Amino acid sequence: MRILLSNDDGYFAPGLERLAADLASHAEITVVAPERDRSGASNSLTLDRPLTVRRAPNGFLFVNGTPTDCVHLAVTGLLEYLPDMVISGINLGANMGDDTIYSGTVAAATEGYLLGIPSIAVSLTSKVGRHFESAAKVVIELVQRQRLHPSGPWLLNVNVPDLPEREIKGRRVTRLGKRHKAEPVIKTQTPRGEICYWVGGAGAAADAGEGTDFHAVEAACVSVTPLQIDLTLHSQMAPLAKWLVTDLQGAAA
Repeated sequence: MRILLSNDDGYFAPGLERLAADLASHAEITVVAPERDRSGASNSLTLDRPLTVRRAPNGFLFVNGTPTDCVHLAVTGLLEYLPDMVISGINLGANMGDDTIYSGTVAAATEGYLLGIPSIAVSLTSKVGRHFESAAKVVIELVQRQRLHPSGPWLLNVNVPDLPEREIKGRRVTRLGKRHKAEPVIKTQTPRGEICYWVGGAGAAADAGEGTDFHAVEAACVSVTPLQIDLTLHSQMAPLAKWLVTDLQGAAA
């Protein structure tokens, strides 16, 4: 099996290094990751300049672009073969609920999925990063399942509690929860007197009920959420069609 690894924390991130090392005995690994931290890059592609690919001393390839750039380049021409899987991570910090819209970790896996490859985004749900080995073990398990029971393209968002493996209480198939409104921006001043703003932190969980990724992680379980890319709100298609043909005569100017 041939696996393409990427992330959004950069090619030097400890989670990526740990995952590559632990997967090496299970598959042929190629790493193509951003040259710097691109957290929050979402699914952006770099279209206004050429991209360069360099090789780090440890053999990892790194790109001066986004996580999506990395997977796109690798699959559409950089590699001489089509990977059997794309895995993004291990991210330092959770990617649950609305986080998935902004996440570069999820975006890298999404690009693999859009290119027809089974793909996984995996995150460790803390900013401390004590137990990357627990997340790596979960990924190895998923890889083994895919090897034994091959499937068509799918996209999984996996969040692993930052706990020793013995303290993780199982795996749950979940749906995405929802967060409250984000915290306000932080207004500050540069040394030159210019006003600038930091984007505020993510809001607390608003929907963290039974069945959500938030609920699973809070219960010390691994959350595995299947994602889709169709953004169409199908329930609004008929009402919108009716609204569009409504007579505008008499509408306010």
